[in-house]
Amino acid sequence: MQQEDTISAIATPPGEGGIGIVRISGPNAVKTAAEIFWPKSCASFTEAESHRAYYGKIMDGGRMVDEAVVILMRAPHSYTKEDVVELQCHGGSFVLRRVLELTFRHGARPAEPGEFTKRAFLNGRLDLTQAQAVMDLIEAKTDSSLRMAAGHLEGMVSKEIKGLRHDILEMIAHLEASIDFPEDDIDDVVIDEVRERISDIREKLVKLVKTAHTGKILRDGLETAIVGRPNVGKSSLLNALLHEERAIVTDIPGTTRDSIEEYANVAGVPLHIIDTAGIRATDDRVEMMGVERSRGYIEKASLVLALFDASSSLQKEDEEIIGLLQDKEAIVLLTKGDLAAELTKESFEKLLPGKTVLTISTKSGEGMEDLEQEILSRVYGDEAIEQEGAFVASAREAHLLNEAVSDIDAVLDTIENGMSADFVVIDLRTLWEKLGEITGETVGEDIIDEIFSRFCLGK
Repeated sequence: MQQEDTISAIATPPGEGGIGIVRISGPNAVKTAAEIFWPKSCASFTEAESHRAYYGKIMDGGRMVDEAVVILMRAPHSYTKEDVVELQCHGGSFVLRRVLELTFRHGARPAEPGEFTKRAFLNGRLDLTQAQAVMDLIEAKTDSSLRMAAGHLEGMVSKEIKGLRHDILEMIAHLEASIDFPEDDIDDVVIDEVRERISDIREKLVKLVKTAHTGKILRDGLETAIVGRPNVGKSSLLNALLHEERAIVTDIPGTTRDSIEEYANVAGVPLHIIDTAGIRATDDRVEMMGVERSRGYIEKASLVLALFDASSSLQKEDEEIIGLLQDKEAIVLLTKGDLAAELTKESFEKLLPGKTVLTISTKSGEGMEDLEQEILSRVYGDEAIEQEGAFVASAREAHLLNEAVSDIDAVLDTIENGMSADFVVIDLRTLWEKLGEITGETVGEDIIDEIFSRFCLGK
């Protein structure tokens, strides 16, 4: 599905750098580049060979704009399966804008967000799951996130879905054959086979759905709030998780008046950590606002790391925090484990039954490995840690998989109710189309536009 127009955009991030890239794709990509690029090694860029780098000058009429190395990738052996030219210029924002404007003047139009990847999808180079993995690869925050995105880009999830669609299509063909030749009286045999095969597919889909929780965390990060009264070690824990001195640590209560947000890599799991203001009664209006925000973060966080100073007795503020944690996913951390303890794990296990209680010391490192393992077990559950490439990552895919499981239940209900093969075929086609929405084979244009609009320019 080759597009009729030619697009261009800056493909490198804003700002200054050693190299900046302007990417052109479409039927007139070579012609557009030839108007502004004068190569040293051949008379005209239109004669350039595919998949070679050419040194030359970017020219605006008779005036040089920049020196550049230009790479040509002729269709269909390119990212978009169209002719693609990448102008590798010096990485100043002004010079890149000038080069981009020259491409517009000579036949290209501004690319929309994600339009290069959208063309790769429309031209059959990538399916929709792989296309979404492109942005996940760019935005990966840990090795685990990267492995998951790379697995999706290789097609680990989409191959599974396409295989299941093929199996469903076979079932449809067998059923339609039994409908077309009723004299063979094979309906019951075929329907029994469909019941068995569709039940197997259901198990596989349920297994995929179970990976969605972990996949979403690896993709977006686990929303984690660090809470506690002032001076219990919240900022010290943040610094320990980040492996850098991000937050100010003093023995003065109320140092953190507002929340600090950072991403931390904890054993491969990206934590979106919010270090909150210490919860206490205060007359300071700024600190009061920070304390109120802390209560709000406890409510919305997916995981709360609740800190209590094990070296001192329980305070009124501690009791308030205990009350807020009753229905929350939380890990209780008894801090300052290197000092003499007044609070014990046993006492907190009674105050917060069902909650994991760990003793830690950010100073000595005691308990930090236990905390990492606890976070890992909550994120991965029963899933294999090294199989991230087969995890479902997006909410859209998880939603469609859940709907597909419901469609399978409808197929099984139709069979159990003794309805004819025609009705089973209708339900199977609904299921086949639903799975096709995941890979993009049966998805509507409006959904495609909405997905690619989230991509960055130049990708």
